[in-house]
Amino acid sequence: MEQENKNSNDLQKNTSQPNLEAVEPNKKENFFKEVIKFVLLSAIIVLPIRLFIAQPFIVSGSSMDPTFANGQYLIVDRISYRFEEPKRGDVIIFRYPLDTKKFFIKRIIGLPSETMEIQGAQVAIKDKESEKSLALIEPYLDAKKSEDYRKSISLKDDEYFVMGDNRTESSDSRIWGPLKRSLIVGRPFVRLFPAAKINFLPGANVTEMMEVGKF
Repeated sequence: MEQENKNSNDLQKNTSQPNLEAVEPNKKENFFKEVIKFVLLSAIIVLPIRLFIAQPFIVSGSSMDPTFANGQYLIVDRISYRFEEPKRGDVIIFRYPLDTKKFFIKRIIGLPSETMEIQGAQVAIKDKESEKSLALIEPYLDAKKSEDYRKSISLKDDEYFVMGDNRTESSDSRIWGPLKRSLIVGRPFVRLFPAAKINFLPGANVTEMMEVGKF
């Protein structure tokens, strides 16, 4: 009888051992499942934010000097222009019309349906009702820099005229034409780098208008 009990105990020990050994692989499998779930959940949360709400960009080039310098890190607000129209003086990020895979940063100078006259650094907007010309006052421009550029432009109802703050170094609407509303991505919301330049709504609307006569 004792022998039978002994055999029975031995059997219990032997049959329980595989179960103990089977626990370890399950722990590893569960761990990897949790990691995959975390990655997928993060992607579900982060990707819509980057695509539709905010997205980081790094300034490349000097076309917006001194407002934005090469290498500065920006967080771009992609949602505001879904509820309001871009305004004159807004700095915007948009898809380059000649290659929509590239992104440019410029300032809005002319609004849809306006007629503009550019003479060097001077920009004038024609008022349809009074036929008077309203000149833009742009304090962010370097008065020492100017170029011999003269042109009159009439914009369609879905077009904007954009230029860089560093006019002599900027490829903008003067070269490749007006910008379609559909190509506008958003506006800078925060400048995060360099640390000394951290601020909200960098380069925000600072243009003014002054009456100068008629075309």
